[in-house]
Amino acid sequence: MANITAPDAIPDTKHDETPDQSPNEVPRRPWTRAVKPVRSQVLVGVLCALLGFALVVQVRGTGANQFAALRQEDLVRLLEELTVRGNQLDAEVAQLTATRQELATSSDLAQTAREVAEQRAIVEGILSGRLPAQGPGLEIGISDPTLSLTSVAFVNLLEELRNAGVEAVQVGDYRVVTTSAFTDLGREIYLDGNLLPRDLVWLAIGDPATMGRALEIPGGAFPQIRAAGGDVEVIEPELVEITAIADLRPPQFAMPVAE
Repeated sequence: MANITAPDAIPDTKHDETPDQSPNEVPRRPWTRAVKPVRSQVLVGVLCALLGFALVVQVRGTGANQFAALRQEDLVRLLEELTVRGNQLDAEVAQLTATRQELATSSDLAQTAREVAEQRAIVEGILSGRLPAQGPGLEIGISDPTLSLTSVAFVNLLEELRNAGVEAVQVGDYRVVTTSAFTDLGREIYLDGNLLPRDLVWLAIGDPATMGRALEIPGGAFPQIRAAGGDVEVIEPELVEITAIADLRPPQFAMPVAE
């Protein structure tokens, strides 16, 4: 920052007039002088601009290198998954828009509202794990004969399924919900405090093709499990039935917002 000196004291014209100053000449005030930038300020500004440009180039290069390492068929799979997910979101938007329009134009608003509330309760019950569910999906068998898998492998598998649009998941005898957590204790893996066997079956309801492609992407969930010494077997049954129900606890801190 430039060193700016305090303005000089204004001369008292009543007691300290100089004979050389013309009575009609306006005295020059010291603080009207322009403050010129110091060379160090200019240098700091140039360095900041160069640093910002370097960070942008590095971030763009990192993202490009991440996708450049994938094969063409892997990129096609990723594009298909994004397309399918985008279509699913578009369908949800269209359904919600139609529901709103029906509520606005229906002659029997009370009956329509009840039907919408019942449908919403069923959907939320399945997504929250309070209700059993059935539908198309995958049956995934995972074995760990060398006891080399950790909870990280299961977390990655669950995240891949969610990214592929899975709607309900059961691991062994337990329902997986938004608050579920995989943890390690020694060489054992737990789900919400429940010990999981080393020969384990996952049930996932969703689009089988989308989930299968997502799990087999190089560097994804299945390749990581195999690289760690585990075995994976995938079956696409005609109907996946999830019977486990989650034991939901009321929230301790979150409260609904008053309307």
